[in-house]
Amino acid sequence: MTIIVTGGAGFIGSNFVFYELKNHPEDRIVCIDKLTYAGNLSTLAPVMEKPNFRFVRMDICDREGIYKLFEEEKPDIVVNFAAESHVDRSIEDPEIFLRTNIIGTSVLMDACRKYGITRYHQVSTDEVYGDLPIDRPDLFFTEETPIHTSSPYSSSKASADLLVLAYHRTYGLPVSISRCSNNYGPYHFPEKLIPLMVINALHDKPLPVYGEGLNVRDWLYVEDHCKAIDLVMRKGRVGEVYNIGGHNEMKNIDIVRLICKELGKPESLITYVTDRKGHDLRYAIDPTKIHNELGWLPETMFKDGIKKTIRWYLDNQSWWQPIIDGEYQNYYEKMYANR
Repeated sequence: MTIIVTGGAGFIGSNFVFYELKNHPEDRIVCIDKLTYAGNLSTLAPVMEKPNFRFVRMDICDREGIYKLFEEEKPDIVVNFAAESHVDRSIEDPEIFLRTNIIGTSVLMDACRKYGITRYHQVSTDEVYGDLPIDRPDLFFTEETPIHTSSPYSSSKASADLLVLAYHRTYGLPVSISRCSNNYGPYHFPEKLIPLMVINALHDKPLPVYGEGLNVRDWLYVEDHCKAIDLVMRKGRVGEVYNIGGHNEMKNIDIVRLICKELGKPESLITYVTDRKGHDLRYAIDPTKIHNELGWLPETMFKDGIKKTIRWYLDNQSWWQPIIDGEYQNYYEKMYANR
């Protein structure tokens, strides 16, 4: 099969590319990425020369370019990771989120309708459900939980989800959607909580924590997430939503303290900053549906995954240092200047 993976130079998208090439070497992967601030082409360096891998720098909102690519590649499956995803950035500048996350999704699905595919899979987020009260640990997000967004980011993702389901109902497009909890693992962009705290701690810099750090997230190791997406896109029911969660709920402050302990750094580095506007209190996913239908369960406990993740950042400073320095966005030009 030929699989188009959009946003494949980002955190989860790149891990998915690696997973597919490792576990399905018979398939061809065509990776599309605009290479905005969160897309890092150097992440894909280990697979760039593989004969069954192609990278294309493109904006998913570029209808002409997308149509041309579909004509060339004739994909069987499209997996859409491409999204503006940082909540703080969405609060500062909502418009780019609406363009990429909604209009871009519609362009991809129009191309799927025009050229034909066996499955369009939309990678979404548990943030479309809003949040849960901290004092009700018995409550979880299910696929039936009403959408109740809190930020421009989550609103744009919810809008895209509704559009995907509408294309299925109106046009019969074979779609599926997965909504995941917070991912962590290798190649996570350094502005996100875990890599930010690891890198700041290594440099003895302040560790900024929103509010009192009591917000709870359900953490999912990225490779477990990739395995789940692979199952849904190949075997999941058309027109269905699947929640993917890690069963690893942690308070933000406890994660920061754990990172300090693992790195031998003092908790005095922790600084409390003004809370984010509309900051969701708790996310927690019930993955019963994907377990019952596809046999998936998270395999990585947080206590193990966080150690692997910290070790990865210690061993791969050559990956994140150029990001800190701002040099990584020149990588594409370096790679392709003479091609």
